[in-house]
Amino acid sequence: MGVAVLIFSCILATRLLTRRLSPAFYYDARDYGAKGDGVTKDTTALQSAINAASVSGGGVVVLPPGKYLSGTIHLKSHVTLRITSGAILIASAHDADFDSYEMPPPGSLSAKTATWAFINVINRPIGSRLRPDLLRRTIDDPDTTYSHYALILGDGISDVTIEGAGIIDGNRASRGGPKLIAFKYCQHVRVQGLTLRNAPSYNISLSGTEDADFDDLRIVNGYADGIDPDNSRYVHITNCYIDTADDAICAKASLALGHRLATVGLIVSDCVLRTSRNAFKFGTESEGDFLDVTVSNCQILRRDSGPFPISGVALESVDGGTVDGVMISNVLMRDVRTPIFLRLGDRGRGMAVKRPGAIRNITISDIIATGAVRAVLMTGLPGFPITSVTLSNINLIEAGGARPAALDVPELAEAYPEPEIFGGLPAYSLYGRHVDRLILSNLLARFEKTDMRPAIVFEDVKDLDIHGVHADAASGVKSVMLHNVTAASVTPTTPRVASGPD
Repeated sequence: MGVAVLIFSCILATRLLTRRLSPAFYYDARDYGAKGDGVTKDTTALQSAINAASVSGGGVVVLPPGKYLSGTIHLKSHVTLRITSGAILIASAHDADFDSYEMPPPGSLSAKTATWAFINVINRPIGSRLRPDLLRRTIDDPDTTYSHYALILGDGISDVTIEGAGIIDGNRASRGGPKLIAFKYCQHVRVQGLTLRNAPSYNISLSGTEDADFDDLRIVNGYADGIDPDNSRYVHITNCYIDTADDAICAKASLALGHRLATVGLIVSDCVLRTSRNAFKFGTESEGDFLDVTVSNCQILRRDSGPFPISGVALESVDGGTVDGVMISNVLMRDVRTPIFLRLGDRGRGMAVKRPGAIRNITISDIIATGAVRAVLMTGLPGFPITSVTLSNINLIEAGGARPAALDVPELAEAYPEPEIFGGLPAYSLYGRHVDRLILSNLLARFEKTDMRPAIVFEDVKDLDIHGVHADAASGVKSVMLHNVTAASVTPTTPRVASGPD
């Protein structure tokens, strides 16, 4: 019996190997009519190759060296799209070559907008595109809501790969156009090795997708976000270089799928993030929850041109969602205006009765941030504190140079969450307000120009533990200022009296 099983296993392995090496397993796009000359539209040929691989149960669609101009191509389950070195998949310059915006679910629209959109769909001529001027009036941003207006689209598929050393080019010089890659309701996705450039919308968009790996990607000259997981589970982003005008990695938990869902199990590691907005961020669309998130071993830098990044790490909940279980570690930031921003607000998108969500169980450690111009900022709301936060081994070098500021920082519960909305802060290094159970250990705070504010100010904080603070301080200015703080344990700190350069 053992010998028979061994023989059968060998035969099966041989057949599988033969199938993988046989021409039938590989589908050369040129064999299906693709020209790759950068002039001919190859959409139909590329789709034919993908369809052929799908019909046979799966395979690898190969784009040999060349320039493949295309509109929307639809990925299929068990199919790999391989863009080889020297191959460039180029988005057509004509919007009509791409799929229309899909009809969003009722839960993503107001009642009035849903009625107008329904009438638009019913009355449109057969084959015509949906009117985006009607469909864009959704609860969330249009780029978040819609997936089908994309160069490469996967909708409801599984076990799919996009790989290779080639290039995907959005073929635009400004924002406004199709996403480069969009996955919606997909499972077991892998994207590896590619360069994505000139994206007029999100480079990579995930909506309701589970088990997705993005590794060794180079995203350059993006006009919108780099990678955006929305309502998605178990997404890994590793070894990526992302250079975008908008947010580099921006997780969401929107109402784009019509329900309050969660983004769970997001892992980001060993990435270089260059942006003019926010490097790692979630919560500007936060109707759902963000659970179990880790970011580690990353560098956050400014771009070669344009504004300095707004924030390095921004964890936000402003639409009723819960943020629970986030660990940020080993991150180097340079020239980021606000290194860390934690914000619990009450904008209340999609809520019949507005009520703040929650931010809790946050650990941020081993951070070096140089060239900052604003303090690390953590602010909840009265009666709705951010809870259980640990900050450790934080090394901050701030620009400094400010005069004393009063403790009258506005609440701005309904405002769009960005650090600048709060104006001047009373601390140059760290300001925390409406926080419960906060541990701060081993903070090194320095300024480049003499600053007349304390390094640290806490207001309306309960159960506070501070130890190991080493901070620059102007003559006669305290390092730490506490206002309306209860149950505090503060290890005495000796300020480093420093005048800084003139």
